[in-house]
Amino acid sequence: MGDWNQCIGTLSEGARSKLADMLDNVNCGWRQLANIVTEQPRFQCSEKEMTCCSLQVLTATGSPGRYLLEKLSERTCTLGFLLECLKKMEHHDAVQYLTDVIEPIRITEEPQTQHAAEGGRVVLVCKASGPAPIDYQWFRGKEEVLGGSGPELVLGPLTLAHQGHYICRVNRRDNFTFSKWAQVRLVRTDGSSAGATSSFSPSLETGVHIVHQPQSQAVAEGESLCLECFAEANPPPQYQWYHNKQPVPTGKDRTLRILCVTTADRGQYSCKVFNLYHEVWSNPVLVKIGESGGVCPLSSCLGILLLVIATDKVALLMGNMNYLHHRPLRAPMADVHEMTNLLRQLDFKVVSLLDLNWQEMHSAVTEFLLLLDKGVYGLLYFAGHGYENYGNSFMVPIDAPASYTSDNCLWVQDVLQRMQERETGLNVFLLDMCRKRNLNDGVPPQPGQLKVTANIVFGYATCVDAEAFEVNKDDLSNGIFISFLKRRVMEDEKVTVMLDRVAEDMGRCDITRGRQALELRSNLSERRALTDRIQSSGCPETASARNLQWAIAHVLPDSRNLQFDCGVTVQLGFAAEFSNVMIIYTRILEKPKDIESCSAHLTDFTEGLDLDLKMSNQETLLDAGSLLPLEILQPTELPGLYTRLKGLQRLRKELTFTVCLQYQYTNLDEEVQERQTVVVGKPLVSKLNLYEPRLPRSLSASVSFDFHSFSQSSSFPEGFGSSFPDTENSSIGSASTTWSYYSLQPGEYKGSISIPVEDDSRAVFDSDLPQPLTSSKSLPHGQVEDHTYRFSNMQNYHSY
Repeated sequence: MGDWNQCIGTLSEGARSKLADMLDNVNCGWRQLANIVTEQPRFQCSEKEMTCCSLQVLTATGSPGRYLLEKLSERTCTLGFLLECLKKMEHHDAVQYLTDVIEPIRITEEPQTQHAAEGGRVVLVCKASGPAPIDYQWFRGKEEVLGGSGPELVLGPLTLAHQGHYICRVNRRDNFTFSKWAQVRLVRTDGSSAGATSSFSPSLETGVHIVHQPQSQAVAEGESLCLECFAEANPPPQYQWYHNKQPVPTGKDRTLRILCVTTADRGQYSCKVFNLYHEVWSNPVLVKIGESGGVCPLSSCLGILLLVIATDKVALLMGNMNYLHHRPLRAPMADVHEMTNLLRQLDFKVVSLLDLNWQEMHSAVTEFLLLLDKGVYGLLYFAGHGYENYGNSFMVPIDAPASYTSDNCLWVQDVLQRMQERETGLNVFLLDMCRKRNLNDGVPPQPGQLKVTANIVFGYATCVDAEAFEVNKDDLSNGIFISFLKRRVMEDEKVTVMLDRVAEDMGRCDITRGRQALELRSNLSERRALTDRIQSSGCPETASARNLQWAIAHVLPDSRNLQFDCGVTVQLGFAAEFSNVMIIYTRILEKPKDIESCSAHLTDFTEGLDLDLKMSNQETLLDAGSLLPLEILQPTELPGLYTRLKGLQRLRKELTFTVCLQYQYTNLDEEVQERQTVVVGKPLVSKLNLYEPRLPRSLSASVSFDFHSFSQSSSFPEGFGSSFPDTENSSIGSASTTWSYYSLQPGEYKGSISIPVEDDSRAVFDSDLPQPLTSSKSLPHGQVEDHTYRFSNMQNYHSY
């Protein structure tokens, strides 16, 4: 039996990673565990620690569940207490896994080879220890023995049909192990074995024959590895497994089982099978260890295939609020922020953009299409004004005229048709906008013939000819649709099932019943979910090109320290709130003792930026209009000033600004000023030059054309054109190969990839008072189920 009084820190690296994966979910995960462990006050996490848990999604390998387990380990939380908390959460998978790790099945009595006369009786015994329930199944060779489902197998009266090799499989749910082989032989009265020669001289009868070879596998870290080699031999065979030509100390049975694999377990495996006279080797097999294993060990042993997978997952999120000729909206900023954080945890490559005009929306969609390829999951979310005419949906950009038509908007069905050309595995559209008819739009465009791909899902925030609403509360409120969607989006369910549950939730809420109802349209035939694992296709070049295309739009300037002549050191840092919104902060790291006070302000920014001077150089992120938590910029107590730059997609030149240091010496009244000019290039999405028109992207993957003429297209970021090879034979094929001619070399990629961070915006939902509802969208997410909201201010009831 395992020692449940040991600390969590005694778990192996693989076991902790596996548990963390199980806890990284919304409905039954690390947040629920953090609440339950507070039964013992010493395990209670502070608000700052909970925020740090959330921020772990910022890194590729970050895990909120892993961070929480480490905090509990630091406070000497025992495995037993953790198990009890998981049981209270009803996290059955985690309970089973932890139990299997701490108390694995151990065979305490192995079956023994038996000799008996024909007509006699033998008993084979296999006993195992471990938590109940333990099940047994006996096999003769590869065939199950009928009735052999107990620790003892009784055979008799014996006939030639009973002679052979027997083995027992012991399992507890999905965890299993095998006993050693035992042979049953019939013995004549003269003492010789039936069907065998009277001696054990080397001959064909004493050879070793492998009847089941091990198979190559790909498994994820923390999962179990099962390799099996079965041989027939006389005398009975012995086994020795080898990993990278080195013997495995515990690999002396026909089955090699590693409960929690790590990257150290990858490589080549083979098995030596031998007896007194002969020795043979199995076929060498390759075991791959990665973040997303292709076949689980149990499946490989039983021949079961996994469910559907994605070759990649990409999302474009657009939120329009500040319209030039229409009523501004409040919720899209918080909605795009919330969806970004959730989709990031589902391994989506997310591009999140606010306040786009017509050209910028078209260019953004074109760049989005470049990230799609065969088997990729593509998700497009739009929050803003919109309309629908005769089944055609249109997203309204911020520069649309007062009486806009389809010519001034982005056509959703056209985007769908272009996505189908990429041979995507799943196309999801989440349209958080009104669907009222536009009387100014006479004859709508007609879409071309859509392919029958059975992979399309439309989730409309409201019904046909209806409006979508938001609650009039403050600038950080979520829309109604996202208030319900964010609770379900991480469920491991088919996309349509998940959206159906969102619709049911909305239907149970008094504030939405009869006014706004989610509508789902789909022809999805497979069980595809947003939680599906990613397994790269067989073409690493296209995957690398796709990664680069996305990464280019998320490069932040390097943080730096500025030294001023007076001896003051100013830290200059950067963070991405959205793909086109960046935070710049300044902090005083060091100052001479004779300087009484000093501060560093930013001024003289490059022209063309969307910058509100009243909200620049603010002492808090909230005052600067940002949703980012302070901890993401730097967990420090040093005060700083924050400036929020919006509309980076309109930046046509390198970003330049001046750091103005103002300081005052002790016993002097005059204030002194020093200035330094800083040039940081084109950060985040500004590199894509979305303000420029794009070439048509309806070309099929087989079309080839001259690369040099195409390289002038605005889809290439400024300054990257010279990085492509000078060849007359280059051609562009699939959507992702636009970037395949440019590859980063070690040390060449400057800056950091920044992802908009997770933020619960808890303060937004603290009030218990009902809020006036407007047709812009959003309910306080913490109280949607309280049914305390009402339409108390009907003059504010208007729509997208």
